[in-house]
Amino acid sequence: IVTVNCARLLKADHHATNGVVHVIDKVIATTTNSIQHIIETEESLETLRAAVAASDLNSLLESEGQYTLLAPTNEAFEKIPRETLNRILGDTEALRDLLNHHILKSAMCAEAIIAGLTMETLEGTTLDVGCSGEELTLNGKPIIANKDVLATNGVVHFVNELLIPDSAKTLFELAQESEVSKSMDLFRQAGLSSHLT
Repeated sequence: IVTVNCARLLKADHHATNGVVHVIDKVIATTTNSIQHIIETEESLETLRAAVAASDLNSLLESEGQYTLLAPTNEAFEKIPRETLNRILGDTEALRDLLNHHILKSAMCAEAIIAGLTMETLEGTTLDVGCSGEELTLNGKPIIANKDVLATNGVVHFVNELLIPDSAKTLFELAQESEVSKSMDLFRQAGLSSHLT
């Protein structure tokens, strides 16, 4: 699927006497703002704005390139336990890993996404980007709230859940989500859970 500034290419290569015509499905608007500028001006991305500033990713998101930012909204950050969020915000390395996990290495418009597509993030991890009917999905869940916000250096999709990579989790958080959760109960009973957090 070919897109032009997130407009789908419907018919290509209509040859005319003075050139070539390609038919697309929407009017292309002028794009003047970088991804960083969108973060700075969008009210629903206030928490993300602070996180980007704290992790020193501003320069990347306003630099030339073609990125896809899966931008967690304020609502996404509010769903995370306050203790977990404060820990990540206070750890520069974990915060950078978290944000890089939300940035894809290439610009990907919604129209060009097909079910089961695996995309690499700047953190080096992968995300399964797909679709279910008209909805876009991430790792099988329809969490994209607003799609195809165009920037001069890529495209932004707003997501209403935070995607926390393993590198930004404590041992205790990792273990709770795995097959060793019963072992974690034993650590807790033995008074050793503080070592895992």
